[in-house]
Amino acid sequence: MRKQTTAFILMVRPAHFGFNAETAANNAFQVQDGKMSPEAIRQEALREFDQFVSKLREAGVQVLVAKDSARPVKPDAVFPNNWVSFHQEGFLVTYPMFAPTRRKERRRQILELVQKSGFYSDRRVNLEFNEKRNRFLEGTGSIIFDHVHCLAYACLSPRTDAVLLEDLCKEIGYQAVVFHAVDANGQDIYHTNVMMAMGENFVVICLDTIQDKQEKELVLQRFRETGKMVIELSLDQMNHFAGNMLQVRNPDGQTFIVMSEQAYKSLTSEQISDLEQHTRLLYSPLYTIEKYGGGSARCMMAEIFLPQAPAQL
Repeated sequence: MRKQTTAFILMVRPAHFGFNAETAANNAFQVQDGKMSPEAIRQEALREFDQFVSKLREAGVQVLVAKDSARPVKPDAVFPNNWVSFHQEGFLVTYPMFAPTRRKERRRQILELVQKSGFYSDRRVNLEFNEKRNRFLEGTGSIIFDHVHCLAYACLSPRTDAVLLEDLCKEIGYQAVVFHAVDANGQDIYHTNVMMAMGENFVVICLDTIQDKQEKELVLQRFRETGKMVIELSLDQMNHFAGNMLQVRNPDGQTFIVMSEQAYKSLTSEQISDLEQHTRLLYSPLYTIEKYGGGSARCMMAEIFLPQAPAQL
């Protein structure tokens, strides 16, 4: 039986977190204001990261923490979900990244750590060669997977190539649901996972970003067909990272919708009540990572759906 949520999460503790001018070219969520020194930003990001990991572990979520290597410098290493995804059929996918600095995040040592931690993979779908063609698809930043119904939702942007998405879907047996989404300034939403999050029985989405009526209806039709309760966000809530959530579980079967403190504080009491019909809420302060990195809680978590390796006798 296919699962939408997992209790196993990979996170990468950053060595040199900081503002990345390459990614800021099309990430409107990033801010550089000079109010903190690079070292202060790095230290505060580490504090936020460690606190977030502790909260997940306290809830029973099993977090595998990989340490970022000091060299080469990788300011966005804290966001591993963009370069790798681990699937319950036993394969993993590595993805082509828009920013050259981010391509350095794909490290064999991290994949080996996952395998050594008791997970089994017998196939790798390698897409990074598309970087030479300037075609990009940034993992579960670009793609919101409905694993139960084998759907792959994606808003197109410079980081999310429609043809490459179709190629991946053919390879893994999913169907693409493609649309365009823009922010209040008309700029393409850089990653689907800042405007949409998929739960087992619900979906959180900023529908105001989808301006084409036919595309919006297609997305809503898929939600109806798959029995998802729609929890709609405003553009302002999206700008506070309320779309950047991820539902996870613990070994006891309890589920949690995970988000940042900023995202939680932006929600209305009605939205919180709607979410609590389906799952528990878990949040942690990530203000520095959000401000300078342009990503939030979901971006920091790479789900591990791989089957566990059989025990050695």
